Amino acid sequence: MKKIIVIAGPTASGKTSLAVALAKQLNCSIISADSRQFYKELSIGTAKPSEEEMEGIPHYFIDSHSVEHPLSAGQFEKQALERVKNLFESDDTIIIVGGSGMFINALIYGTDQLPHNPEIRDFWNQELEEKGIEFLQEKLKTVDLAYYNEADIKNPVRLIRALEIFEITGQPFSQLRKQNVKTPRFPTYYFVINHPREELYNRINQRVEIMIANGLIDEVKNNIQHRSLQTLNTVGYKEVFEYLDGEISKERAIALIQQNTRRYAKRQLTWFRKEDSAHWISPTTTENMVKDIISTLQ
Repeated sequence: MKKIIVIAGPTASGKTSLAVALAKQLNCSIISADSRQFYKELSIGTAKPSEEEMEGIPHYFIDSHSVEHPLSAGQFEKQALERVKNLFESDDTIIIVGGSGMFINALIYGTDQLPHNPEIRDFWNQELEEKGIEFLQEKLKTVDLAYYNEADIKNPVRLIRALEIFEITGQPFSQLRKQNVKTPRFPTYYFVINHPREELYNRINQRVEIMIANGLIDEVKNNIQHRSLQTLNTVGYKEVFEYLDGEISKERAIALIQQNTRRYAKRQLTWFRKEDSAHWISPTTTENMVKDIISTLQ
């Protein structure tokens, strides 16, 4: 039986090492659903797995695109679905790994079929340009507090989409999404790595220190020409830009990256808790986690 295994979890939870170990056991490929690891220009700040960490397992949608041509969830759905169909011609299992719940769901369930209105979207884009992202954040907070509390509110695309849907339908996006129940395209087994909060936060803090030691600041410098792009308005890059502009110290930039990454991890976990079919994995050794997943599959 053809099946998809999702290995999800917040940033720094150990998804890559678990997915690679599982792929070696099942002799299958990995599709990355990490919305920042698509981009070949961004490696250190996205914790992109190295060739050594991939251990010879084929990985798709890593270094597959440029920040100059950002990949939407809808585009990812189309391209990844084509890859899944090709892999299923020879393989029975595919592993999807990532922390971007929206991109995982785009492939597993399809992107939402809620209405679109270009004129309303253009209006909110104009509001963004004239009044700033904080104005959109406050508007969303007023009309859809539930989505405000779980969304990446620093991403204007998400804000505008939610405001667009509310204006078209008169109903909050968070409410409509619950009504729009979907079934997986393929037999799917969904696993989420779940560290105790303090342990996860320690892992995040250590990862940020490793990123700095590995050259994150130079990576950001090398992308200075892309700083206006939305793909660079993300944790780990925007804080270093502030440091390079002389607005904050290096120590403050590191502390902010750690803090903002912890907040991002909290939002990721909020998203994954909505996945009713998910199996939550308490981290032990990689070997034991692989055994637990395989026993669940059987």
